[in-house]
Amino acid sequence: MRIGRSKKPNPLKWVRFRIIIVGAVLGVCFALVVARAFQLQVVEGRQLQSKAEDRYTKAFCNTSKRGTIYDRNHTELALSLDVESICADPTKISSPKQIARPLARALNLKQASLSKKLRSGRSFVYVKRQVNPAKVSAVRALKLDGIGFRTESRRFYPLKSLAAQVIGFCGTDGNGLEGLEFRYDAYLKGRESSGTIIKDALGRSFAGESSSEGKPGYNLILNLDKNIQYIAEEALSEGVRKSRARSGIALVIVPSTGAILAVAHVPRFNPNAFGQYERWLWRNRALTDSFEPGSTFKILLVAAALESGMCTPDSEFYCEEGAYRVGRNVVHDTHPHETLSLRDIVKYSSNIGAAKVGKKVGPAYLHHKLEEFGLGEKSGIDCPGETPGSLLPVGSWTEIDAATICFGQGVSLSALQLGVAVSTVANGGLMMKPYLVQKIADIQGHTIKSFEPTLLRRVISRENARRLTRMMMRTVEEEDGTGVKAAVRGYHVAGKTGTAQKADPAAGGYAAGKYVASFVGFAPAENPEIVVLVAIDEPQEEHYGGVVSAPVFRRIVRETLRYLKVPPEVVTPEHADPHFNSPQKDIRRGPEEPLRVSNEEPKMG
Repeated sequence: MRIGRSKKPNPLKWVRFRIIIVGAVLGVCFALVVARAFQLQVVEGRQLQSKAEDRYTKAFCNTSKRGTIYDRNHTELALSLDVESICADPTKISSPKQIARPLARALNLKQASLSKKLRSGRSFVYVKRQVNPAKVSAVRALKLDGIGFRTESRRFYPLKSLAAQVIGFCGTDGNGLEGLEFRYDAYLKGRESSGTIIKDALGRSFAGESSSEGKPGYNLILNLDKNIQYIAEEALSEGVRKSRARSGIALVIVPSTGAILAVAHVPRFNPNAFGQYERWLWRNRALTDSFEPGSTFKILLVAAALESGMCTPDSEFYCEEGAYRVGRNVVHDTHPHETLSLRDIVKYSSNIGAAKVGKKVGPAYLHHKLEEFGLGEKSGIDCPGETPGSLLPVGSWTEIDAATICFGQGVSLSALQLGVAVSTVANGGLMMKPYLVQKIADIQGHTIKSFEPTLLRRVISRENARRLTRMMMRTVEEEDGTGVKAAVRGYHVAGKTGTAQKADPAAGGYAAGKYVASFVGFAPAENPEIVVLVAIDEPQEEHYGGVVSAPVFRRIVRETLRYLKVPPEVVTPEHADPHFNSPQKDIRRGPEEPLRVSNEEPKMG
C-alpha cells in the first residue's frame, strides 16, 4: 500500500480572502459615507445651512437717533438721549431663582415674573429697558452671570409739560404715539441700520457685515414759541384755578400767516411719564374736541350780515324787551332791550338781536358764509385728530335752529376753527391755513421741506372786516361793553365774549349749571399781531366769558405783545370811532347773554 503526502493549505489564499472582506467592508462604509455626505450636502444642504446660520449668525437692527423738535427760536422741545437697558441670556443662567432675587430688588421688579423670564430658554430677553444710571450702576455691581447691558435711545422732553399735547410723546420702542411725534414719525425716526453678525460656540461675536446703513432722523422746527407758550399756560392755569373749572384751552395765532405760536391746555401732563396720566389729558383738545361757542359766534353772524349787504352797523332791530317767541319756544335776553343797532347787538351780546339779524340775512346765505369760515370741515392743520365740528345742512334747520345757531348754540366747532375764523376778520377778510411746523431739516441744518403761509380764500371784504373790527372794539373799550375786562393798557383790542350751556347727550338737551366761558379777540386792533382765544370749561362760580375768560385773554395779550416788542399805540381823538362815544344811555350794562330757550309764554309788561 502506498501512502501519499497530504497537500498543505495555501496561506496566500486566506490573505486574499481577508483583503477582499476588509475591502468590501471598507467599500460599504465608504459608500455609506458618500451617501450620507450627499444627503447632508445636497439633499438637506439648504435646510442644515439655515439651521447653522440660525445658531451661529444673528441679524441685528439698530435704531437711528430720532430727530429733535425745536421751537421757532431753536429751543429743544424734544430730543433723544442714550440710556442703558438691562438684558439677559437665559441659556447662560444656571440658577434663575438665585439671579432673579437680587436683580428684582435692584430694579423694583416682581421676582416671580422675572424668574419666569430668566427660565425662558431664549438667548436674549430684556430685563428692564431704559433704566436710570443709578440703577444701572447697582446692577453692574452685582456681577451676575448672564446679565448684560445694551445702549438704547430714549425720548426726553426737557421742558416737561410745556406744549405736551402738541408735541405728543413716543413709546419705549421710539415710535411716535401722539401729537407731532406721531404726525411726523416717518421724518423723525430716520432709517435703521441692519446686518448680520457671526458668533462662535461660546456666543462671542467675531465677524459681521452690514446690509443697510442707518441714517439719523430729521429735525422739526415749529412755529411755537416756548416763551409765548409759557405765558399762555400760566395765564390759563391761573384762570382755571380761580374759577375752579374742569379744564381750559388757549390759542395764540398770527393772523397774517396762520402760524400757531401757542396751544395751551389745563390740566397739563408730563410726556416723560405719560403713562401716569389719564388718556384724555394726552389729546390736543384745541383740535380734537368741539364745543358750542355761544356768543363768540356772533362775530361770524355779523360778518355774514355785513357781507350780504342787507345790514349796516346802523341797522336797527327790535329786541322785544327781553323775550322773543320763535315757534313754540321763547328766546330770552338776560337784560331786556328795546331797539338795538347791529353794533349794539355785538356790544351788549343780545341773543334776540342776533336771532333777528339771522332771520333777515336768511338761513341759506348764513349757512354759505359759515362754510366759507371753515365750519363743518377740517382746517388741514398738520397735527392728528382734528375734528370738523358740526354744522347741520341748511335744509334740516328748524325755525328754532335758525335762531339759536345765530348766537352759537346748535352748532359746534373746535377752538382752532373759531380762532382761524376770527383770524380771518383780523387779516382783513383773508383766511390763512393754520400750521405748526415751520420746516424740516437734517442734522447739518439743511432744509428738507419748508412750509410757507397758505392763503385759503377771501371770506369777507376788507371794508367789512374793518367795520366788524370797530364793532368788536366797542365790546372791550366802552364802559358798558361785555368785554371790558379784556382791555389792555396802551393798545386797542377787538374782541367778543361767549357763554354757552354745555350739551347733555344723555338727557337730549343742555346740562344744568354747566357752561363753556370764552373770549376771543386780537390786538393791536388796527394792525393785528396776534389773535388769542381762551375757553374755560365748567367754571364753578361766575360762568360768563367776560368775567372768567377775558382776564386770561388780557394777561396773554399784554405779556405776549411786550415779549414781541410791539410798541404801544398812541390813542388820539382822530383814531377814535365816532360811535364809540355815543352809547345808548337807557341800556343796562351786563354780561353777555347765555342761551335761554324755553316753552314758556313771554311775560308781558
